[in-house]
Amino acid sequence: MPALAQVPTLAPPVFEARGLTLDYETSNGVVRAVDRVDFEIGESERLVLLGPSGCGKSSILKAAAGFLKPVAGSLKLRGREVNGPGPDRIVVFQEFDQLLPWKSVVDNVAFPLRVARKLPREQARERAVAALRRVGLERVLDQYPHTLSGGMKQRAAIARALATKPDILLMDEPFAALDALTRLQMQSDLIEIAEETGLTLLFVTHAIDEAVLVGTRLHLLSAHPGRTIATFDTAGMGAGDLGTASFERLVQEVHGALFGSRGAQS
Repeated sequence: MPALAQVPTLAPPVFEARGLTLDYETSNGVVRAVDRVDFEIGESERLVLLGPSGCGKSSILKAAAGFLKPVAGSLKLRGREVNGPGPDRIVVFQEFDQLLPWKSVVDNVAFPLRVARKLPREQARERAVAALRRVGLERVLDQYPHTLSGGMKQRAAIARALATKPDILLMDEPFAALDALTRLQMQSDLIEIAEETGLTLLFVTHAIDEAVLVGTRLHLLSAHPGRTIATFDTAGMGAGDLGTASFERLVQEVHGALFGSRGAQS
């Protein structure tokens, strides 16, 4: 008798949103930011939330971080409901001033390891040094944040996130304020780090080319309130594809989905 074929078991998602709905209280009443959004992120995937200003991208990230409670639907990390912030989710924001100004670069990276992970001082410093080396900042370990460029501050923030070894890294337009060349370098560095470490990432941007470059999958949101328009698989794209016909074609396809006559009105 022939052996029965083995049915592959699908790994559960690292992170998932089901029917996610988010509201804000304003002086004019309740405003709906996100309406019934579903997505999931697998191990080592890089999911990019992409859409126009006001579509709820950052609101979703805040909810994922545990800073904003859904009014409907759910967010789960490895099957557990997200009920507040935790060291299993680390956020890197657009702002450069994410580092404590009175601590050196290496102490900034080691600080959450001692507070959240309860590591001894020497072990925390050792892991911090390794993370800073990974992002190319081994020469500025003992410098203070005010001596660093914007790009270096963002590298330090990424090193701090990597050192804590979160289940998922949350990034809210982290390179938007950088000059074009530094931004491109940071995007390439992030992809390299993610591929080396198996990083699972939820990344927010409004730049289509950045989304196609950084993401392995895109989740497109409509204008306010944010609703799902479409998803795109971009896992085959990388820094070497920039400027190629296939890259530009995909950028145009995403643009059409976002700003076509029906997509913009969704």
